[in-house]
Amino acid sequence: MKAVYIHIPFCKSICSYCDFCKVFYYSKWAHQYLVKLKEEILDLYDGEEVKSIYIGGGTPSVITVSELKFLMELLKIFKRSISCEITFECNLEDISKELLTILKQNQVTRLSIGVQSFQVENLKKLGRNHTFKDAFSRIALIRELGFKNINLDLIYAIPGETMKMLKEDIKCFLALKPDHISTYSLMIEPNTLLWINGTRPIKEELDEEMYRYICKSFGKKGYSHYEISNFAKPGYESIHNLTYWNNEEYYGFGLSASGYIEQIRYTNTKNLSKYLQGKYKGTEEILSKKDIMDNEMMLGLRKVKGIDKEKFEKKYQVKMEDVYPIKPLLKNGNLEEKKGYIFIPYEKLYVMNEILLKMI
Repeated sequence: MKAVYIHIPFCKSICSYCDFCKVFYYSKWAHQYLVKLKEEILDLYDGEEVKSIYIGGGTPSVITVSELKFLMELLKIFKRSISCEITFECNLEDISKELLTILKQNQVTRLSIGVQSFQVENLKKLGRNHTFKDAFSRIALIRELGFKNINLDLIYAIPGETMKMLKEDIKCFLALKPDHISTYSLMIEPNTLLWINGTRPIKEELDEEMYRYICKSFGKKGYSHYEISNFAKPGYESIHNLTYWNNEEYYGFGLSASGYIEQIRYTNTKNLSKYLQGKYKGTEEILSKKDIMDNEMMLGLRKVKGIDKEKFEKKYQVKMEDVYPIKPLLKNGNLEEKKGYIFIPYEKLYVMNEILLKMI
Protein backbone atom coordinates (compact mmCIF):
# COMPACT_ATOMS: atom_id res chain seq x y z
CA MET A 1 0.00 0.00 0.00
CA LYS A 2 1.03 3.58 -0.57
CA ALA A 3 0.08 7.01 0.76
CA VAL A 4 -1.15 10.12 -1.06
CA TYR A 5 -0.37 13.78 -0.41
CA ILE A 6 -2.53 16.44 -2.12
CA HIS A 7 -1.46 20.09 -2.03
CA ILE A 8 -3.99 22.94 -2.03
CA PRO A 9 -1.88 26.14 -2.26
CA PHE A 10 -4.54 28.79 -1.58
CA CYS A 11 -4.61 31.06 1.48
CA LYS A 12 -6.67 34.05 2.65
CA SER A 13 -3.56 35.60 4.18
CA ILE A 14 0.14 34.77 4.19
CA CYS A 15 1.64 33.92 7.59
CA SER A 16 4.95 35.58 8.41
CA TYR A 17 6.80 32.30 9.03
CA CYS A 18 5.44 30.14 6.21
CA ASP A 19 7.78 29.00 3.43
CA PHE A 20 5.41 26.45 1.91
CA CYS A 21 4.18 26.94 -1.64
CA LYS A 22 1.11 29.20 -1.42
CA VAL A 23 -0.82 31.94 -3.22
CA PHE A 24 -3.72 34.19 -2.29
CA TYR A 25 -7.08 32.58 -2.96
CA TYR A 26 -8.67 33.60 -6.28
CA SER A 27 -11.80 31.72 -7.39
CA LYS A 28 -10.84 31.50 -11.06
CA TRP A 29 -7.45 30.03 -10.21
CA ALA A 30 -8.93 27.64 -7.65
CA HIS A 31 -11.38 26.13 -10.14
CA GLN A 32 -8.70 25.74 -12.83
CA TYR A 33 -6.31 24.28 -10.30
CA LEU A 34 -8.74 21.57 -9.16
CA VAL A 35 -9.42 20.58 -12.77
CA LYS A 36 -5.68 20.19 -13.41
CA LEU A 37 -5.27 18.36 -10.11
CA LYS A 38 -7.82 15.80 -11.30
CA GLU A 39 -5.93 15.42 -14.60
CA GLU A 40 -2.64 14.87 -12.78
CA ILE A 41 -4.14 12.22 -10.49
CA LEU A 42 -5.78 10.36 -13.37
CA ASP A 43 -2.53 10.52 -15.33
CA LEU A 44 -0.14 9.30 -12.64
CA TYR A 45 -2.05 7.24 -10.08
CA ASP A 46 -1.52 3.56 -10.86
CA GLY A 47 -4.47 2.07 -8.98
CA GLU A 48 -2.67 0.81 -5.85
CA GLU A 49 -4.55 0.53 -2.58
CA VAL A 50 -3.70 3.51 -0.37
CA LYS A 51 -3.55 3.55 3.41
CA SER A 52 -3.63 7.33 3.91
CA ILE A 53 -4.53 10.54 2.11
CA TYR A 54 -3.30 13.88 3.44
CA ILE A 55 -4.76 17.13 2.10
CA GLY A 56 -2.43 19.99 3.05
CA GLY A 57 -1.43 23.44 1.93
CA GLY A 58 -1.62 26.35 1.85
CA THR A 59 -4.99 26.27 3.54
CA PRO A 60 -7.37 23.66 2.08
CA SER A 61 -10.24 25.01 4.19
CA VAL A 62 -10.34 28.36 2.33
CA ILE A 63 -11.89 26.95 -0.84
CA THR A 64 -15.65 27.34 -1.46
CA VAL A 65 -18.26 24.68 -0.78
CA SER A 66 -18.57 23.78 -4.48
CA GLU A 67 -14.78 23.55 -4.81
CA LEU A 68 -14.59 21.42 -1.66
CA LYS A 69 -17.20 19.03 -3.04
CA PHE A 70 -15.17 18.77 -6.29
CA LEU A 71 -12.05 17.99 -4.24
CA MET A 72 -13.89 15.33 -2.24
CA GLU A 73 -15.01 13.69 -5.51
CA LEU A 74 -11.34 13.38 -6.48
CA LEU A 75 -10.74 11.20 -3.43
CA LYS A 76 -13.04 8.57 -4.93
CA ILE A 77 -10.44 7.97 -7.65
CA PHE A 78 -8.23 6.24 -5.11
CA LYS A 79 -8.63 2.63 -4.08
CA ARG A 80 -8.67 3.06 -0.31
CA SER A 81 -7.99 0.49 2.39
CA ILE A 82 -10.82 -0.22 4.83
CA SER A 83 -9.04 1.78 7.56
CA CYS A 84 -7.70 4.52 5.27
CA GLU A 85 -6.71 7.63 7.24
CA ILE A 86 -7.82 10.81 5.48
CA THR A 87 -6.44 14.03 6.97
CA PHE A 88 -7.68 17.52 6.10
CA GLU A 89 -5.76 20.63 7.19
CA CYS A 90 -7.77 23.66 8.26
CA ASN A 91 -7.58 26.97 10.08
CA LEU A 92 -9.81 27.66 13.06
CA GLU A 93 -11.61 30.57 11.39
CA ASP A 94 -12.71 28.39 8.45
CA ILE A 95 -14.33 25.67 10.54
CA SER A 96 -18.11 25.59 10.19
CA LYS A 97 -20.86 23.02 10.44
CA GLU A 98 -21.18 23.02 6.64
CA LEU A 99 -17.47 22.37 6.10
CA LEU A 100 -17.37 19.61 8.70
CA THR A 101 -20.52 17.93 7.37
CA ILE A 102 -19.05 17.70 3.86
CA LEU A 103 -15.80 16.28 5.22
CA LYS A 104 -17.64 13.76 7.38
CA GLN A 105 -19.83 12.65 4.48
CA ASN A 106 -16.67 11.96 2.47
CA GLN A 107 -14.96 9.77 5.08
CA VAL A 108 -12.39 12.33 6.27
CA THR A 109 -11.18 10.76 9.51
CA ARG A 110 -8.65 13.25 10.84
CA LEU A 111 -8.46 17.04 11.11
CA SER A 112 -5.18 18.90 11.48
CA ILE A 113 -5.64 22.43 12.80
CA GLY A 114 -2.95 25.11 12.61
CA VAL A 115 -3.43 26.69 16.02
CA GLN A 116 0.29 27.46 16.61
CA SER A 117 -0.20 29.56 19.78
CA PHE A 118 -2.75 31.39 21.92
CA GLN A 119 -0.39 34.12 23.14
CA VAL A 120 -1.34 37.52 21.70
CA GLU A 121 2.30 38.56 21.14
CA ASN A 122 3.11 35.28 19.38
CA LEU A 123 0.05 35.41 17.15
CA LYS A 124 0.86 38.95 16.09
CA LYS A 125 4.39 37.92 15.07
CA LEU A 126 3.11 34.85 13.23
CA GLY A 127 0.39 36.74 11.39
CA ARG A 128 -2.44 34.77 13.00
CA ASN A 129 -5.63 35.95 14.69
CA HIS A 130 -7.68 33.68 16.95
CA THR A 131 -8.39 33.11 20.64
CA PHE A 132 -8.67 30.14 22.97
CA LYS A 133 -12.43 30.72 23.01
CA ASP A 134 -12.48 30.32 19.20
CA ALA A 135 -10.59 27.03 19.46
CA PHE A 136 -12.75 25.71 22.29
CA SER A 137 -16.02 26.33 20.43
CA ARG A 138 -14.75 24.98 17.09
CA ILE A 139 -13.33 21.82 18.62
CA ALA A 140 -16.58 21.26 20.52
CA LEU A 141 -18.39 21.46 17.16
CA ILE A 142 -15.89 19.03 15.60
CA ARG A 143 -16.48 16.50 18.39
CA GLU A 144 -20.24 17.02 18.19
CA LEU A 145 -20.20 16.03 14.52
CA GLY A 146 -18.38 12.81 15.28
CA PHE A 147 -14.72 13.44 14.45
CA LYS A 148 -12.53 11.38 16.77
CA ASN A 149 -9.03 12.26 15.58
CA ILE A 150 -7.85 15.86 15.95
CA ASN A 151 -4.29 17.12 15.59
CA LEU A 152 -3.22 20.57 16.79
CA ASP A 153 -0.02 22.29 15.64
CA LEU A 154 2.09 24.14 18.22
CA ILE A 155 4.88 26.54 17.26
CA TYR A 156 7.39 27.48 19.95
CA ALA A 157 10.75 29.27 20.19
CA ILE A 158 9.15 32.38 18.72
CA PRO A 159 11.36 35.48 19.14
CA GLY A 160 10.33 37.23 22.34
CA GLU A 161 8.59 34.13 23.73
CA THR A 162 9.32 33.27 27.35
CA MET A 163 9.00 30.00 29.25
CA LYS A 164 5.98 31.47 31.01
CA MET A 165 4.26 32.05 27.64
CA LEU A 166 5.06 28.52 26.49
CA LYS A 167 3.72 27.02 29.71
CA GLU A 168 0.47 28.94 29.24
CA ASP A 169 0.21 27.67 25.67
CA ILE A 170 0.74 24.07 26.78
CA LYS A 171 -2.02 24.43 29.38
CA CYS A 172 -4.36 25.69 26.67
CA PHE A 173 -3.46 22.88 24.27
CA LEU A 174 -4.00 20.23 26.93
CA ALA A 175 -7.34 21.79 27.92
CA LEU A 176 -8.56 21.24 24.34
CA LYS A 177 -7.80 17.49 24.66
CA PRO A 178 -6.51 16.84 21.13
CA ASP A 179 -5.67 13.29 20.11
CA HIS A 180 -2.37 14.31 18.53
CA ILE A 181 -0.03 17.30 18.87
CA SER A 182 2.65 18.30 16.35
CA THR A 183 5.27 20.71 17.67
CA TYR A 184 7.60 22.93 15.65
CA SER A 185 10.52 25.02 16.80
CA LEU A 186 10.19 28.18 14.71
CA MET A 187 12.60 28.22 11.79
CA ILE A 188 13.14 31.60 10.16
CA GLU A 189 13.29 30.55 6.53
CA PRO A 190 14.62 32.67 3.62
CA ASN A 191 12.07 34.88 1.85
CA THR A 192 9.47 34.66 4.62
CA LEU A 193 8.26 37.94 6.12
CA LEU A 194 10.14 37.21 9.35
CA TRP A 195 13.36 36.72 7.36
CA ILE A 196 12.77 39.85 5.26
CA ASN A 197 12.24 41.87 8.44
CA GLY A 198 15.54 40.62 9.87
CA THR A 199 14.00 38.66 12.73
CA ARG A 200 16.59 36.78 14.76
CA PRO A 201 15.98 33.31 16.28
CA ILE A 202 15.97 32.82 20.03
CA LYS A 203 19.06 31.46 21.81
CA GLU A 204 19.62 27.75 21.38
CA GLU A 205 19.72 27.20 25.14
CA LEU A 206 16.18 28.54 25.50
CA ASP A 207 15.03 26.53 22.48
CA GLU A 208 16.34 23.35 24.11
CA GLU A 209 14.76 24.22 27.47
CA MET A 210 11.42 24.70 25.72
CA TYR A 211 11.74 21.42 23.83
CA ARG A 212 12.49 19.44 26.97
CA TYR A 213 9.60 21.09 28.85
CA ILE A 214 7.22 20.22 25.99
CA CYS A 215 8.32 16.56 26.05
CA LYS A 216 7.92 16.34 29.81
CA SER A 217 4.54 18.10 29.89
CA PHE A 218 2.83 16.07 27.17
CA GLY A 219 4.34 12.84 28.47
CA LYS A 220 2.80 13.46 31.91
CA LYS A 221 -0.63 13.77 30.32
CA GLY A 222 -0.52 10.42 28.54
CA TYR A 223 0.77 11.46 25.13
CA SER A 224 3.25 9.06 23.55
CA HIS A 225 6.30 10.86 22.21
CA TYR A 226 6.66 8.64 19.16
CA GLU A 227 8.62 10.94 16.83
CA ILE A 228 11.01 13.76 17.63
CA SER A 229 8.33 16.47 17.22
CA ASN A 230 5.08 14.52 17.54
CA PHE A 231 2.94 13.32 20.42
CA ALA A 232 -0.15 11.12 20.31
CA LYS A 233 -2.68 9.45 22.54
CA PRO A 234 -2.30 5.66 22.21
CA GLY A 235 -3.56 4.53 18.80
CA TYR A 236 -3.61 8.04 17.30
CA GLU A 237 -0.13 8.15 15.77
CA SER A 238 -0.23 9.67 12.27
CA ILE A 239 -0.39 6.84 9.73
CA HIS A 240 0.47 9.24 6.92
CA ASN A 241 3.53 10.78 8.54
CA LEU A 242 4.78 7.36 9.61
CA THR A 243 4.89 6.54 5.88
CA TYR A 244 7.54 9.25 5.51
CA TRP A 245 9.49 8.24 8.61
CA ASN A 246 9.41 4.57 7.60
CA ASN A 247 10.83 5.56 4.20
CA GLU A 248 7.86 4.04 2.37
CA GLU A 249 6.53 5.12 -1.02
CA TYR A 250 3.92 7.83 -1.50
CA TYR A 251 2.36 9.94 -4.22
CA GLY A 252 2.49 13.74 -4.22
CA PHE A 253 -0.14 15.59 -6.27
CA GLY A 254 -0.52 19.32 -6.75
CA LEU A 255 1.67 22.40 -6.89
CA SER A 256 5.11 21.79 -5.26
CA ALA A 257 4.03 18.36 -3.96
CA SER A 258 6.77 15.79 -3.42
CA GLY A 259 6.53 12.06 -3.93
CA TYR A 260 8.64 8.91 -3.73
CA ILE A 261 7.77 6.13 -6.18
CA GLU A 262 9.96 3.26 -7.43
CA GLN A 263 13.34 4.72 -6.38
CA ILE A 264 12.45 8.18 -7.73
CA ARG A 265 12.00 11.21 -5.49
CA TYR A 266 10.23 14.01 -7.30
CA THR A 267 8.91 17.48 -6.61
CA ASN A 268 6.26 19.12 -8.77
CA THR A 269 6.65 22.61 -10.21
CA LYS A 270 6.15 25.55 -7.84
CA ASN A 271 4.99 27.73 -10.74
CA LEU A 272 1.18 28.07 -10.70
CA SER A 273 1.02 29.21 -14.35
CA LYS A 274 2.90 26.10 -15.47
CA TYR A 275 0.72 23.85 -13.33
CA LEU A 276 -2.46 25.34 -14.80
CA GLN A 277 -1.04 24.55 -18.25
CA GLY A 278 -0.68 20.90 -17.21
CA LYS A 279 3.10 21.09 -16.84
CA TYR A 280 3.23 19.39 -13.44
CA LYS A 281 6.79 18.11 -13.35
CA GLY A 282 9.50 19.89 -11.42
CA THR A 283 12.58 17.92 -10.41
CA GLU A 284 13.29 14.19 -10.28
CA GLU A 285 16.11 12.25 -8.65
CA ILE A 286 16.80 8.57 -9.20
CA LEU A 287 18.07 7.21 -5.89
CA SER A 288 20.83 4.65 -5.53
CA LYS A 289 20.53 1.85 -2.98
CA LYS A 290 22.88 3.81 -0.69
CA ASP A 291 20.71 6.95 -1.05
CA ILE A 292 17.64 4.95 -0.03
CA MET A 293 19.42 3.39 2.94
CA ASP A 294 20.68 6.83 4.05
CA ASN A 295 17.10 8.11 3.94
CA GLU A 296 15.97 5.08 5.93
CA MET A 297 18.47 5.94 8.67
CA MET A 298 17.83 9.70 8.72
CA LEU A 299 14.04 9.35 8.71
CA GLY A 300 13.81 6.22 10.85
CA LEU A 301 15.89 7.64 13.67
CA ARG A 302 13.39 10.50 14.00
CA LYS A 303 11.13 7.87 15.59
CA VAL A 304 11.69 7.49 19.30
CA LYS A 305 11.46 3.70 18.89
CA GLY A 306 14.10 3.80 16.15
CA ILE A 307 14.77 1.27 13.38
CA ASP A 308 14.24 -2.49 13.39
CA LYS A 309 17.63 -4.02 12.49
CA GLU A 310 16.12 -7.27 11.19
CA LYS A 311 13.67 -5.45 8.89
CA PHE A 312 16.51 -3.27 7.61
CA GLU A 313 18.58 -6.35 6.73
CA LYS A 314 15.64 -8.07 4.99
CA LYS A 315 14.82 -4.93 3.04
CA TYR A 316 18.37 -4.16 1.83
CA GLN A 317 20.10 -7.55 2.07
CA VAL A 318 22.86 -6.02 4.16
CA LYS A 319 23.48 -5.59 7.86
CA MET A 320 23.12 -2.07 9.19
CA GLU A 321 26.47 -2.21 11.00
CA ASP A 322 28.25 -3.19 7.75
CA VAL A 323 27.25 0.14 6.19
CA TYR A 324 27.10 2.56 9.12
CA PRO A 325 29.34 3.09 12.21
CA ILE A 326 26.75 1.59 14.56
CA LYS A 327 29.18 -0.02 16.99
CA PRO A 328 31.26 3.12 17.71
CA LEU A 329 28.07 5.16 18.16
CA LEU A 330 26.68 2.55 20.55
CA LYS A 331 29.96 2.56 22.46
CA ASN A 332 30.02 6.35 22.91
CA GLY A 333 26.34 6.52 23.86
CA ASN A 334 25.04 8.31 20.77
CA LEU A 335 22.94 5.25 19.91
CA GLU A 336 21.25 2.53 21.95
CA GLU A 337 19.94 -0.93 21.09
CA LYS A 338 16.93 -2.64 22.65
CA LYS A 339 14.82 -5.59 21.45
CA GLY A 340 16.38 -5.45 18.01
CA TYR A 341 15.86 -1.71 17.51
CA ILE A 342 18.59 0.91 17.06
CA PHE A 343 17.56 4.33 18.37
CA ILE A 344 18.86 7.66 19.61
CA PRO A 345 18.80 7.91 23.43
CA TYR A 346 15.82 9.95 24.57
CA GLU A 347 17.94 12.60 26.28
CA LYS A 348 19.89 13.12 23.02
CA LEU A 349 16.94 13.57 20.63
CA TYR A 350 17.47 17.33 20.67
CA VAL A 351 20.94 16.87 19.13
CA MET A 352 19.77 14.23 16.64
CA ASN A 353 21.24 16.05 13.63
CA GLU A 354 24.73 15.97 15.14
CA ILE A 355 24.45 12.20 15.60
CA LEU A 356 23.17 11.69 12.05
CA LEU A 357 26.14 13.64 10.69
CA LYS A 358 28.48 11.23 12.48
CA MET A 359 26.62 8.31 10.95
CA ILE A 360 26.22 9.41 7.34
